[in-house]
Amino acid sequence: MWTKKGASLSDKNARKEYGITQEEIVEGIHQEKLQFRVNYIHGNPYYKLLRREVENLMIEKYGNAHLEKQKLVAHLAKITTEIRSLKRKVKKLEKEKLSIETQLNNL
Repeated sequence: MWTKKGASLSDKNARKEYGITQEEIVEGIHQEKLQFRVNYIHGNPYYKLLRREVENLMIEKYGNAHLEKQKLVAHLAKITTEIRSLKRKVKKLEKEKLSIETQLNNL
């Protein structure tokens, strides 16, 4: 499970995606409801958790409706970020297009 794409996530991403607190993560680890691995990035440690176990903990603690709401909120945030990125790319391409059209008109 640890190596499958999307099957694991960092504690930071779990907090962002599921609205879980660091205290709830540590409590879940102590209660042995969450398996974890300690990984390091640039010398800084973080917990790597199994997504399915985080979801089960959220369902147990807050119910299925809360989990679904958090998933939708996270998905909406990803979509919003992607839209902003695409708008910046379109703006850049429109400037480039205008520059090329100006060069063509000057020839």
